[in-house]
Amino acid sequence: MTAGDFHGILFTMHLLYSAALGFWAAVLAGRDEPLGGNYWGAVWVSTGLAAVVLLLGLAMMVAGLRPPRQTTYLLYMLWLVVMMPGTYSLLHGREDRSAALAYAILGGFNASVGLSMWQRGLVGPWG
Repeated sequence: MTAGDFHGILFTMHLLYSAALGFWAAVLAGRDEPLGGNYWGAVWVSTGLAAVVLLLGLAMMVAGLRPPRQTTYLLYMLWLVVMMPGTYSLLHGREDRSAALAYAILGGFNASVGLSMWQRGLVGPWG
């Protein structure tokens, strides 16, 4: 397995994980339940996974592999790393229904960003 294959697998994991986080938050909002510690732990796992994908992408770039649009790749990956904890900070750690709706939208949006990256060929194969 090459580094590019591993990058693609981890990226796909993050895409599916983001969609699952969005769905989970939507269910919690629909039930009018607060976001709890389990959800916050999952948010940090998502952030850590995005950071690992970004670091692997940077390592591949240092090794000489390049995505078709390097700047676009870096901006999208930075978005995926920063937005979940950034939203937590903007909402001041709220756990109510409106916060759950915000995370549901953000999870879906992050998954759509991942799909966009995949369609643009930013995930692989790199040349």
